[in-house]
Parts: sequence; structure tokens; C-alpha cells
Amino acid sequence: MRESDWWRSAVIYQVYIRSFADGDGDGIGDIAGLRSRLDHLADLGVDALWINPWYPSPLADAGYDVADYRAIEPRFGTLSDAEALVREAHERGMRVILDIVPNHTSSQHAWFQEALAAGPGSAARERYLFRDEPNDWKAMFGGSAWTQVPDGQWYLHLFDVEQPDLNWEDPEVRADFEQTLRFWFDRGVDGFRIDVANSLIKEQGLPDVGEKGHHDPGPHPHWDRDEVHEIYQDWRRIADSYDPPKVFVAEAWVPEADRFARYLRADELHTAFNFDFLKAPWRAPALRESVERTLREHAVVGAPATWVLSNHDVARHVSRLARDPGADIGTSLDSLLGVPADLELGLRRARAAALLILALPGGAYVYQGDELGLPEVEDLPEAALDDPTWRRSGHTERGRDGCRVPIPWSGDSAPFGFGPGEGQPWLPQPDWFVRFAAEREDKDPDSMLNLYRTALRIRRAEPALGDGPLTWLDVSPGALGFVRDPGFALLLNIDAEPFDLPEGAEVVLTSAPLTDAGELPRDTAAWIRV
Repeated sequence: MRESDWWRSAVIYQVYIRSFADGDGDGIGDIAGLRSRLDHLADLGVDALWINPWYPSPLADAGYDVADYRAIEPRFGTLSDAEALVREAHERGMRVILDIVPNHTSSQHAWFQEALAAGPGSAARERYLFRDEPNDWKAMFGGSAWTQVPDGQWYLHLFDVEQPDLNWEDPEVRADFEQTLRFWFDRGVDGFRIDVANSLIKEQGLPDVGEKGHHDPGPHPHWDRDEVHEIYQDWRRIADSYDPPKVFVAEAWVPEADRFARYLRADELHTAFNFDFLKAPWRAPALRESVERTLREHAVVGAPATWVLSNHDVARHVSRLARDPGADIGTSLDSLLGVPADLELGLRRARAAALLILALPGGAYVYQGDELGLPEVEDLPEAALDDPTWRRSGHTERGRDGCRVPIPWSGDSAPFGFGPGEGQPWLPQPDWFVRFAAEREDKDPDSMLNLYRTALRIRRAEPALGDGPLTWLDVSPGALGFVRDPGFALLLNIDAEPFDLPEGAEVVLTSAPLTDAGELPRDTAAWIRV
């Protein structure tokens, strides 16, 4: 594989910067903290970092309300700090991917402030979606997607009221984002993750949506419009003009496989997050069906699949896997509350799931704390909740803060080495985080951290892993098995009776010990050579 095709097999680590590491002791993660922990990521063995938005922002939605796309939020550091981070990551063999938020800006963005001052009919308002009357569209965080301004017009915000949607029919909007891409590419950044990549274009006339849900199949007035692909074709030309070429990762919640694949055509985006797999229950048939569907839809356009278990928008998978897979749960914390959980079982399944995603064809994402086995913090005090979902739902949905609690590095009590001194982080860490501190896991050869390190080291050295084909094995019901050529296989026992490994198989790595009889027990994965 060419060096420029690194993204086809990459393991990318997601840095939620507010909660990764705090360099100055103010309780908020920052670039200085991230720089101080780069060796942790290099030792882990990841190929790249994806950093959630670090731009100037009021942080109404965790930085996804951007006030200036070509600067750094002062609480996180400076532009020179960012440039140093990119350089130091590259020195350690890791690439850097930033988040870009093209659907909306912050209401504090200079453009929106100018639009408010300029009034109806102005060129400044053309950059956004102002109308004299609202339609029936609903915001993703609850309530109407429209807010009225003092002069009587209404502006669209598909997310929070402080996130006005941009008008991508306006040439100035398109030109400005292309300038932003070049600004960061010229500073060594290797690519972008595109927030809600399927939402930029809205149907002409902004018709009512009626009863159609946000992610229901079929035509929708503000999701997955055909015209959005022209934007990404323009962006791809910019990315390909660099040597080596830059890369794009799409966040695109598109339910139809054929339409999802269109974002990954050779002249558009490189990869996209695989939410179908993330949502699959811990059942062998469901997991296999998701893998087969993913590989099939990506093969049509020659794109590699990506595999992800957790991110900053869903409850951590340790806690999801701690529930009965037959229970009626989703990916949000609110769907888990009240459902009995077995944390030790969740950790055992999470270890097996890690070996599964790292053996599948394509690339994988590791959300910060996955490598420590962090569960969701399900009982944050209500006074600490920061997610706009909590506010917009009238304090009925707790939102996403439980997966965003600052991660523990060392020590026996908060702040667990998150920052210097005893200053507490922006979200409170529970006492039980002590078990998952990186320093403690580093010393335990059987820890989740050392499982990830070993698996990533093997993956990097193993020619069968990464991009390429997969051949399914005939295994017991309740299990999964596949071969990656040359001569490497994964076996995963989910809920079958313990079974023997193939005769003559060499065990490379297991997520938990085999039985005394050498069989693969439930909720256990094995990497073998065959």
C-alpha cells in the first residue's frame, strides 16, 4: 500500500480536547495537556489523532458552535501551540485530523453578528437562512429549529439556538470554507473530520418536513440532498492538490446504504464513520449482518470501511455492553438508565469487541478512554450537566456528558492527574475512576491498556490486517469467525458453548484466557494463525 493511502488501514484516536489532559490547571483540557501526553498515544500505537473542535467558541455545544474557523480557543492555547502539536505528533509518526463544522457557525461568529445588524434583505443575511415565516422543522436538540430576531425575521438552527445554519447556496460561504481548508492544510494538518456532512444543502423553498423523522429513509428537505456532493468534489480537488494528499472523514447519518456510499466515491470523501456497526447489538447474527452490509456498500465505491465502538456523542460501549443485548436500549445514556448492568461483563465484552474491530478490514477509531476500558459516568450531578440536550429537553434528557468526563491518568483521587495541582476538572470524576487510571493500568500486564497496546503492535506488523478482503469461517451458532489472508484469523464466541480452536492453530492474542481445556469461552475473542 502506498504511504499516501495510510488512511485505508489507519487506527485513529479521537481526542475530546476539553477532557483529555489539562496543561495549565484550570480544569479544562487544552493543547498543552495534549502535547504532554503524546507519548501515551505513540506508545499506544495509533496512526493518527482526530481532535474535536479547538476553535474560538462560546462552548454552547462543546465547540461545535465555532466563532472563528482559523484561530484557536484561548482556553485551549494559541495558534503557535497548535502548530507545535502538529509538528510533535508528526515527529512521533502520528498524523493529525481536525474537526470542521460546515453546517452552522456560532451565533457569536462575526458573520452572524453582522447579519443581525444588517437587517432583512442584506447580503450579510444571505450567508445564513433567514425567513419571514418559520416552517415545521425541529432542532436535533429539541424544540423548533427556528428562532425569531427583533426585526421579525426567523433564522434556522438545526441544532442549538446558538448554532445558526449557513446558506451553502451563497458563493461567499463556499469560498470561505475552502480558505479554511487551505489555512490548516498549509500548517501541516493531514485532514478533516466533517461534522454532519450530509446536512449542508436544504431543499429549495424550505418545505415542511411533516411526520418524517430525522433519519428516516427517503427524500428529506434538509438531510442528504444530492447537491451536497458538489461541495465535497470541490473539497477533494483541494485535498488532492497537496503532496501527500490530505484526507476527509465524513460524519453522515444516512440510512440507505447506496446513498451513504455516494459520499465515498473516488472524487469525494475518503472514509465515513460506520454508525450501523456501532448500533448493532452484541449478538453474532446482528454483528455479522452489519459487517457484511458495511463491506458490501463500501466495495461498490472502492472505499475502506471504518469501525468504531464509542465517540463523544454516544454512551461508552463498556456500559452499553454491560446490558442484556436483548434489552430495548439505544446508544444514548438515557436509553441505558434503569436497565440492569453488569460492569465486569461489559469490560469482558469490550475487550473482545476491541479485537474484533482491529481485525476487520479497513480502519478503526479509538475514543479517548476506550483504551482504559472507561465505562459511562451515569450519575453526574444535575448541576454539573453541560450538554445542550439537557437544557433543550427541559431537563428530561441527561445528554452526552457521561462519556465526556475527563479521563484519569494517575493518583488515587480526583483530578487523577488530569491537570497540575488539585484543581477539579470541568466535569466531576467519580471516585471509582481510580481503577482505570492510565498509570495503574500501565503496570498491569492484563489491563485493557496493555491489551490495546499489544493488539495495535501486532496489527501494525501483521500483513493480513488493515485494508483487504475477509473470508467467513463456518463456526458455531452464537460465534463469529473469519480469515484475513495470509493465514490470520479471528474467532469470537459471543454466546455459544465453549469450543476448540482449529487444529494446529497458533494463538496470537486472546481477549481473556482460554478454558483449562483450551476452548474459547463466551464473550471472548482470539487472534490466531492458521
